[in-house]
Amino acid sequence: MAPRFGVIPTFLKVPRHNFTRKAQSCQTPQVTTESTSSTTALPHVAPAAVNPLFLAAPRVSTFLGTYALTNASGFFFERGDRLFLVTSRHVVIDEATEHLPDRIEIELHTDAANLSKSTGFSLPLYADGESLWRQGEDAGGNIDVAVIEIDREKLPDNAIVRAFSAEHMPKTFGEVPVDAPLLVVGFPLGFHDTVHHLPVVRTTGIASPYGIRFQGQGFFLTDARTHRGTSGAAVVMRDTSPGEGTSELPWKLLGVHSSRMDMGNRDLVLDESLGLNCAWYADILLTLTGDQDLPAT
Repeated sequence: MAPRFGVIPTFLKVPRHNFTRKAQSCQTPQVTTESTSSTTALPHVAPAAVNPLFLAAPRVSTFLGTYALTNASGFFFERGDRLFLVTSRHVVIDEATEHLPDRIEIELHTDAANLSKSTGFSLPLYADGESLWRQGEDAGGNIDVAVIEIDREKLPDNAIVRAFSAEHMPKTFGEVPVDAPLLVVGFPLGFHDTVHHLPVVRTTGIASPYGIRFQGQGFFLTDARTHRGTSGAAVVMRDTSPGEGTSELPWKLLGVHSSRMDMGNRDLVLDESLGLNCAWYADILLTLTGDQDLPAT
């Protein structure tokens, strides 16, 4: 499916003096100490097979140096041999709220037979005053999606990663009917299975016609119940006829959850919130992960 809006990929220039950060955390990814929960499965019970969807969505934490800032969501996307982390732009920078992290950390599983084993992997957001993520904009302004390339060779040897690809995107709008059941896979308020380090999923439906830019913006609406921390989550639909390239992760990638939508003039006493959310069309990733010379972190 061809991109449905003209996108200009951009890097964000940031003067070094705007941030206080340790040089080490901004140069190379750092693997933190492995953590293992004290709660383990009974010896005689075989480990349950987990749907690969849960392993495609790592928990994202933002930091300024060693100071923890926020929790968010994200997912892995691959383009050929290249691996990317996808999240919301406002997770890596939000000028309006002065949210200015200098690195993010994702949590990786390290043992398929024991999901309680995981390790943290740190990704710098800047090098030499220039951002290491790629973002885009169109006629409607900034697109709230960011991708960061990950050097596979710097990942722990035992890291378990499941990634979406271009093959996971719908080829036609008709593949996504208005009554399609969807899932949002993320970490609302940072909440997750802290023993097995897995995200939670929220069921949702499509609240605006899929394939049409809502109010001229590059997103569609969903009606999931969401919270802060879900930003950057994958919005997916079950693939009932996966092909050879998608059989290991049989889900269609529709969008990237961004934020809740509400009415600015809503009466906070009389009117409930709309309960609607913005999800940017996933085909923005085809532009952001193309053949441009992206910095690998």
